[in-house]
Amino acid sequence: MHGPEIIAVFIPIIITLVIGVVLIVHFYLHSKEKQMLIEKGLSTEEIKQFFQEKKDGLWLMKIGIISIAFGIGLGFGMFMEDTTTKEYWVPLSLFVGTGVGFVVANVLSDKMKKDK
Repeated sequence: MHGPEIIAVFIPIIITLVIGVVLIVHFYLHSKEKQMLIEKGLSTEEIKQFFQEKKDGLWLMKIGIISIAFGIGLGFGMFMEDTTTKEYWVPLSLFVGTGVGFVVANVLSDKMKKDK
């Protein structure tokens, strides 16, 4: 096996391992959080209330705004790359567009939470 063949074999293995590690760490930390709440002596109702307060009902709106900003950034970057023949436009506009999307989504969700 040579360069491209080795990469084609190892990339799926590495991706699978990384996803597995992320899931294991997520579940471990989640159970550790519950264990710490139980050790503090909180009642069942207090624990339920703690987990209900953490939920954000606006997450779909946030994902939508960020996705739209990502798409606009990608389109703008591709347009500018074709227009100027410079290759830096796509990554630049993707990062800027996505960053603006995160900021807008956060500001709008905070405003909507205050209005409730």
